Amino acid sequence: MTTPIAEAIRHIAVDLAVVRAAHARIAPHIQRTPVLSNAALDRAAGTTLFFKCENLQRVGAFKARGACNAVLSLSDAEAARGVVTHSSGNHGAALAWAAQRRGIPAWIVMPANAPTVKQNAVRGFGGTIRFCEATVAAREEACAAVQAESGATLVHPYNDWRVIAGQGTAALELLTEFPQLDAIITPVGGGGLLSGTAIVATATKPSIKVYGAEPAGADDAAQSLRAGHIVPQLNPRTIADGLRSSLGDKTFAVISSLVEGIGTVSEEAIVHAMRLAWEKLKVVIEPSGAVPLAAVLDRAFALEGLRVGVILSGGNVDLERLPWQT
Repeated sequence: MTTPIAEAIRHIAVDLAVVRAAHARIAPHIQRTPVLSNAALDRAAGTTLFFKCENLQRVGAFKARGACNAVLSLSDAEAARGVVTHSSGNHGAALAWAAQRRGIPAWIVMPANAPTVKQNAVRGFGGTIRFCEATVAAREEACAAVQAESGATLVHPYNDWRVIAGQGTAALELLTEFPQLDAIITPVGGGGLLSGTAIVATATKPSIKVYGAEPAGADDAAQSLRAGHIVPQLNPRTIADGLRSSLGDKTFAVISSLVEGIGTVSEEAIVHAMRLAWEKLKVVIEPSGAVPLAAVLDRAFALEGLRVGVILSGGNVDLERLPWQT
């Protein structure tokens, strides 16, 4: 099935006001994450970089924002029946955390090969894991089964306006603190973070450029923009496990109309950028979070001399399996 751009952009249900309302709703629960800079990374990139450290967010990833907004947006009757999602890890942990804060049950459908560190995070926040095969069809089937059993509300990892609005609050904070930015780059998997960022950035500062970055081995977003319709992610091959999803119709609608472009990077570039961030910024980021920095260092975009915001999306890493030790 294809979604033409003309049809996709017809209705985007989130605007700057919706994101501001989401921020007011979730602010008592989330971290206002710091923004770091580093002269050595600026020189290497040929730009002035501002790193929004969502790796220091609750549950170790920006996903806390969207999950919290979705859970807090539920009516009392909906909340009482709980929530369900499918996730390779960060969104699942975030939804379990948000549900725990509201005192409601959460079921998280995860592929059997999900990283142990992310499985443990879901359990640590009281979520109930249902394992499935690592396919979109298997995830959706397992979610539907939980919904049929419990009446739980599905909170999609990215193709949900409440989630998109929540993810946009990271860019809202970044641009409030640094309104002089010329561009913002985020990783793109399913597209929730990139969509929320694009909505906020282009409404706040029309001249700003918003870019997405993804692994060359999971480049469905770049293919989708070129094709003018959603190209499904069929066989992703990347260390960046958080970026293996396909775009949804909602995220495609935003990205196809508001995002300047998508850059792709090699696995070697991802590992190099991840290590550089650890060494220079002194922060732990996961491979998915390193992808935008890799794109900047590889000159995937024309950013020379500009002021560029980079959202470091997460920091949940299995410390027993660091990529430069294999």
